[in-house]
Amino acid sequence: RWSRGGAMLPLSLLRTATGNPMLVELKNGETFNGTLDSCDNWMNIKLKEVICTSRDGDRFWRLPEVVIRGNNIKYLRIPEEVIDMVPEEDLSMAGKGKGGKGGKGDGK
Repeated sequence: RWSRGGAMLPLSLLRTATGNPMLVELKNGETFNGTLDSCDNWMNIKLKEVICTSRDGDRFWRLPEVVIRGNNIKYLRIPEEVIDMVPEEDLSMAGKGKGGKGGKGDGK
């Protein structure tokens, strides 16, 4: 599914998934099921209408909204139809101006 002839970036997928249901599992084992409200460049995400499940699966909480820090996310489950809606990215500009040859200096 990921090789549609173009490249897909994770943030493009997340931004396209806004307004759709998703499951988020954290590194500590807790899961959050809700509707993606927003995300930022660090993959911090905000879910609405959330059901949180404890890591052992025996406790549940209903929450109006949750903000999850990106570095705590183990994986995301997004509906397959959202993947087909992601615009293809042009990676030719990715990383331009960062490191490598060239840049500010006069080369001496």
